[in-house]
Amino acid sequence: MATAEKTKIEDNVVHIDAAAEAERDLTDGFHLVIDALKLNGIKTIYGVPGIPITDLGRMAQAEGIRVISFRHEQNAGNAAAIAGFLTKSPGVCLTVSAPGFLNGLTALANATTNCFPMILISGSSEREIVDLQQGDYEEMDQLAIAKPLCKAAFRVLHAADIGIGVARAIRAAVSGRPGGVYLDLPAKLFGQVMDAEAGAKSLVKVIDPAPAQIPAPAAVDRAIELLKGAERPLIILGKGAAYAQADAEIRAFVEKSGIPFLPMSMAKGLLEDTHPQSAGAARSTALKESDVVLLVGARLNWLLSHGKGKTWGDAPKKFIQVDIEPKEMDSNVEIAAPLVGDIGSVISALSDRLDGSWKAPPTQWIENIRTKKEANIAKMAPKLLKNSVPMDFHSALGALKTVIKERPDAILVNEGANTLDLARGIIDMYQPRKRLDVGTWGVMGIGMGFAVGAAVETGKPVLAVEGDSAFGFSGMEVETICRYNLPVTIVIFNNNGIYRGTDTDPTGRDPGTTVFVPGSRYDKMMEAFGGVGVNVTSPDELYRAVSAAMDSGKPTLINAEIDPAAGSESGNIGSLNPQSVVKKKK
Repeated sequence: MATAEKTKIEDNVVHIDAAAEAERDLTDGFHLVIDALKLNGIKTIYGVPGIPITDLGRMAQAEGIRVISFRHEQNAGNAAAIAGFLTKSPGVCLTVSAPGFLNGLTALANATTNCFPMILISGSSEREIVDLQQGDYEEMDQLAIAKPLCKAAFRVLHAADIGIGVARAIRAAVSGRPGGVYLDLPAKLFGQVMDAEAGAKSLVKVIDPAPAQIPAPAAVDRAIELLKGAERPLIILGKGAAYAQADAEIRAFVEKSGIPFLPMSMAKGLLEDTHPQSAGAARSTALKESDVVLLVGARLNWLLSHGKGKTWGDAPKKFIQVDIEPKEMDSNVEIAAPLVGDIGSVISALSDRLDGSWKAPPTQWIENIRTKKEANIAKMAPKLLKNSVPMDFHSALGALKTVIKERPDAILVNEGANTLDLARGIIDMYQPRKRLDVGTWGVMGIGMGFAVGAAVETGKPVLAVEGDSAFGFSGMEVETICRYNLPVTIVIFNNNGIYRGTDTDPTGRDPGTTVFVPGSRYDKMMEAFGGVGVNVTSPDELYRAVSAAMDSGKPTLINAEIDPAAGSESGNIGSLNPQSVVKKKK
């Protein structure tokens, strides 16, 4: 029978009386979670405080972890996701249970789709109550809901297992194809007490969580032979290539091969958009006329028309695909030369095979790309230089193109419909991982979360270029930006609505479904929280205001008045918007 001086062990947790507690160093679930994160190099947590994780955030801050508190969990999750993309270490988002968890889950699912390493940690209700559906506070089987929407999901029930739980989450997030991981921590776990020495021993430092995966030599030989036989080869760089941080290897291979390259939007800047081999301004020609296409960290999903159809023209295509996930191969079309491995290892192996027998692509192909590129740039130039009032998207983006050219180290966050579509092609990028946008799903609402995450993780100035509709999804986070005094400049392209500000209600009862309050002054919203607000009406004013804001480093929001009639329905993806051909009889 236990005495007052002895301890009783149940479920790996030590319960002790007051006398024994005075003689023994103890730890608990709160501290073990924090210690496990610190041991594995986690320096920042993004989240929203509340039951049952408020004290966890306070204690983490006291232990030296930076805790960035948001106004909505989805935005905190987006910040964590982009932190993972920028650092190759999982970004951590901390939320309350049930609705807070669901808000964060949207960002987790988006991170998984985009292959960003992220861990969503949520407090949850007690298992015995949830499983019997007895109606606990914010009762929800969060683990079951999360599993289909992320790469892996784990629950920790005992303090002694916290170290293993955190380690598994980190390894799952970054190994192989990166993605989102859910870690469920029931409220009761945080208060569990155990011996401090045993607790320290239970922690796990993750070793080599994302080891190099070397491609098979035969696969490299096959790819090289295809490239050697190509008349019109093309390299497509995806955001996976940017994530890999194999920048020097990719540049060396592209330049050594002489092959034109086409960057997807978040791969812009791996090689500068002004590079002579860039085919960005001749995208349609490059895709339609190429015969052998090397995909590096890019997937043949909807963003590349699934590798078929009129986007790719009539010329027969052979694809070489570099991806760490074998199941990605042949997902839409046949891959003639699959190269399974991490991008750095694969590109290095390909470069090693560009020996004396390698010949640059035919001059005619290079000249075709150059000619089309120069013609398109010349055609666009007058639109970008127009100093009209009111502004349209082209003239406003022309001003921002100059801002980024003068500040190539700045990070550009971009979302919207027309604001996003046109900025992709107009604003040149000069360094890797400086353009962050909506990614694979094309979702709205990533803007302020990405801006905060980018500013916190890099310390670099951030320019967030937002459509007025897109800004509405996360706009309240301007308070967060002001609270943490982050070097973020927000430009809102305000044309009074979604796509355009000219829609009407045929009945005359309400505003049109896509129309906002005319003449809204978003800059006043920023001023309410102590930031700088500016209203501009011309490209010259826009250029001066953005330049001053980025030079100052102060949180700034610039309301850029755009012609309400500017913009097209659904931007560049209007073909995805179904149209009714039936007229209702009166």
